[in-house]
Amino acid sequence: MHELSLSINTVDTVVEQARKQGFKRVISVTLSIGTLSCIEPQALATGFEFASRGTIAEDAKLNIESIAARVWCLDCLQHVEIPERGVSCPRCHGYQLKVETGEELMIKNIEVE
Repeated sequence: MHELSLSINTVDTVVEQARKQGFKRVISVTLSIGTLSCIEPQALATGFEFASRGTIAEDAKLNIESIAARVWCLDCLQHVEIPERGVSCPRCHGYQLKVETGEELMIKNIEVE
């Protein structure tokens, strides 16, 4: 379950940034996760809750936004969205696809007080 290590790293980063700027409490964190990232949002949320215990991020609300998988098809030379890995281009059914978005995991926003 790599989500736990991702959660720990996320909490560490959030807490570090909040403290650097003199904040005492993290209210919420918004993450952007690509649909091709192989990250299970519920497992990440559970890990976040565990990792934030005893920190200034304890009880912070975790919001997760999805980033669609967008690829460049080398066969039809079009940008297209795909639902998952291993599928063909929805326009030409080619398999030569270059991933442009959908693999990300980013801290988009931290709400603090």
